[in-house]
Amino acid sequence: MIILGVDPGSLRTGYGAIHSDGRRHRLVEHGVLAPPRHLPLPDRLRRIHEGMAALIERLRPECLAVEDLFHATNAKSALVLGHVRGVVLLAGAEARLPVFAFPPATVKVQVTGSGRADKQQVAFMVARTLHLAGDGEAGDASDALAVALCHAATGLLERATS
Repeated sequence: MIILGVDPGSLRTGYGAIHSDGRRHRLVEHGVLAPPRHLPLPDRLRRIHEGMAALIERLRPECLAVEDLFHATNAKSALVLGHVRGVVLLAGAEARLPVFAFPPATVKVQVTGSGRADKQQVAFMVARTLHLAGDGEAGDASDALAVALCHAATGLLERATS
């Protein structure tokens, strides 16, 4: 099964695709959709949506796993992140994919064993689990791979997001 994990962001939306049988996992592809910063939000959202749709068409995942919103102290940041998450969910819905959402703490627990793990600990465990060289590079793509691995570990227990 190919799982496409996504870590939404208005400036950098990370994605990571893995092939998993539930126990063994293999990296398919990872990267970042990064629309130019100077674009107005609606144009960045369009580019993120188009990028996600193109990834889904090319990679043909069986499902989409997205990091859920967290409680942000800045309401405007949370609202913008919600817009980005919305266009990612739309791309999945347009492709008729089941879409699953995971809170950040759940992703961290599934990947590292601790809901308080930092980005470097998550990146390290992603690299170990997927047999990648080095200690893992913390960032949006690594976070997206962690979301995909979380779904691989818990996917049968989770329900598709509405």
